[in-house]
Amino acid sequence: MARSSAHRPSRVGPATGPGHHADPLDVDALLDDPRTGIIVCCGSGGVGKTTTSAALALRAAERGRKVVVLTIDPARRLAQSMGIEELDNTPRPVTGVQGSGHLDAMMLDMKRTFDEVVLSQASPEKARQILANPFYIALSSSFAGTQEYMAMEKLGQIHRDAQDSGTYDLIVVDTPPSRSALDFLDAPERLSSFLDGRFVRLLLMPAKGPAKLMTAGIGLITNALTKILGAQFLKDLQTFVTALDTVFGGFRQRAQQTYSLLKADGTAFLVVAAPEADALREAEYFVERLSEDEMPLAGLVVNRASPDPGGELSADEAMTAAERLRRTGDGSLTAGLLRLHADRVRMVERERTLRERFATAHPQVATAVVPALAGDVHDLDGLRRVGNLLARRH
Repeated sequence: MARSSAHRPSRVGPATGPGHHADPLDVDALLDDPRTGIIVCCGSGGVGKTTTSAALALRAAERGRKVVVLTIDPARRLAQSMGIEELDNTPRPVTGVQGSGHLDAMMLDMKRTFDEVVLSQASPEKARQILANPFYIALSSSFAGTQEYMAMEKLGQIHRDAQDSGTYDLIVVDTPPSRSALDFLDAPERLSSFLDGRFVRLLLMPAKGPAKLMTAGIGLITNALTKILGAQFLKDLQTFVTALDTVFGGFRQRAQQTYSLLKADGTAFLVVAAPEADALREAEYFVERLSEDEMPLAGLVVNRASPDPGGELSADEAMTAAERLRRTGDGSLTAGLLRLHADRVRMVERERTLRERFATAHPQVATAVVPALAGDVHDLDGLRRVGNLLARRH
């Protein structure tokens, strides 16, 4: 996958001077740039992030890139929109792509990814013990934060494989909804804190050498825990903690490498939002968080914007005319259309004001505005249409 140390002008930071707003987001330039190796789409729930990710991936493939789109969102809309029966950890080819590129799609299977780490890092006998451990089963299935750890692991795996085999030159990542979308950025630090935690250190402490006196005290604690929780419980816990230290020690390093990869110039973050006050406030949080972490932000995508009704009739003029018709008792249909026009004009103006407020607060962020479609996107033609709207410069 192509990497470059060249400065990307769309990075968060002093891309524009004070008082200057960024140019509109040039989506095609981003997709066509061979330096763009990873695009991460993040944003709150219900803003069309999965559809945006799929549309970007399809457009990039149809412009000649070798693309894989990975969704961490457990929702299955990505598969449905691409005509794939079911997505899992294995990349599935998307048929019907036009052009010289190629597109695969996959969805993070947290448990399977965890199992793959165990099988790749431990001997067969050790792997069997870990996979059967009740603490491992609980952690790999539902423990808070596991999804973020495995997202980092899977993204790193895909990138390493792409570099080794040349299978892909662009990875598009669709993150989970809400603020947890950026939790995976904290995965290396949180894992390190856990593995370096005092309780884990105590359980791993050997009963020899300088630690012998201390382990005598630990013995009192473990004896008490054994009486309360049972010997098997404590044994399972110690086995699991030991496995974490020995088998997953490399995970911490890999997660840190993936974190560095996300900060590199070949990565581009896109914040996706709806033209609503709450969604744009969330978008501000994402932009500020990415800036704090010095992550490369390519821009903001405002989805499902109300289409401009056109014409020069203002909302007030339309309502005045509708009221005049109501008083005369003529043209009830015309009066209804005038009120509808007034509502549309006011909606467009309200959304424009919200976008301008965001742009004033974050003038360095390039923005693309995607008008709302009449219906849901459920096939490649729909994704292609969204891609065209994304690439249209405003």
